Amino acid sequence: MADTVLFLAHVDDGQVGKPALEALGAAVDLATGLGAPLVAGLVGPGAAGAAQAIGGCGAARWLAVDDEAFGEGRYATDAAAADALVRAAGATLVVAAGTSRWMRVLPGVAHRLGGCADTHVPAIEAATGAVSVTRWYYRQRIEAVQARPERPWVIVTDPGGRAPWSGPSAAVSAEAVAVTAGPVRTRVTGVELPRAGADTIRPDADLLFVAGAGWTKKQADGQAHPAEAESLILTFLARSQASLGSSKSLVDLSGEGQTVLGVMTHLNQVGQTGSTPRHPKGLATCCHGEEPHVVGWRFINERRAVNLDPNCGWARGKADVLYVADAFAVMAKVNELLAT
Repeated sequence: MADTVLFLAHVDDGQVGKPALEALGAAVDLATGLGAPLVAGLVGPGAAGAAQAIGGCGAARWLAVDDEAFGEGRYATDAAAADALVRAAGATLVVAAGTSRWMRVLPGVAHRLGGCADTHVPAIEAATGAVSVTRWYYRQRIEAVQARPERPWVIVTDPGGRAPWSGPSAAVSAEAVAVTAGPVRTRVTGVELPRAGADTIRPDADLLFVAGAGWTKKQADGQAHPAEAESLILTFLARSQASLGSSKSLVDLSGEGQTVLGVMTHLNQVGQTGSTPRHPKGLATCCHGEEPHVVGWRFINERRAVNLDPNCGWARGKADVLYVADAFAVMAKVNELLAT
């Protein structure tokens, strides 16, 4: 049976987000490699207008669920819309971005359709008519290439794994797909946002700043200075717009009865038990460069570290540059330079 590739995206504020554009690039490459038709399916109010912004991607058909009822993320409505779009497209391969909305529903949609799903896919390949995906296993230590015979095959790509699709806009005619979501029990009453500047996790930032447990240890004067440490870190984040990461040892300090940084949570944790970010550059401070922490830096292009210990793990080939210095003094000077 000939394949049909469906690019699936939800529309937020009338636009297709960056993770979806990355998935679109993967879908375009997949359809080209297979010589298969590409269908674009968009969900949410303003879908028809959002389609024009990516109209130059070469999709043969455009499908839209353009309804206010599908503007908010709910399992019932999102799953119904995705199900309807896959059936309307006759898709055998579905490519979507690993956003919180799609990650929650697409495996279930694949089960409804009698197919299968793979999530956290960084790369898709099409060679000699065969499709394969790349997956990481065992804490990103093993890279596997796998294929599946089941169809439809829903492939959910990891954001940050490739460059976003870039192309001209074009006028397109989107076919409206009627969807019956059934009874909806979830009601969205509003959105709560952090106060301006309070967010510390910024996936699109150019720099990942990682703080280790050394920030809360006793310093040269024999005292710990967690308040000063938090002030230095927050000032740097505000002036550089970097994203904040943490080693596991730092976020676990509360269990040891030690003072913790109020700005730090387990959501900031980077490593084999945390996130695996993809920022262009990374700066580790007061970290010893342990393997569980460093494995989270696998996709960081340039690694630098600040540590007083010249024999720490960062010095053993894990950092491009190691500054043997006091992180408190270094970051105070960096903040001073950034202020000017």
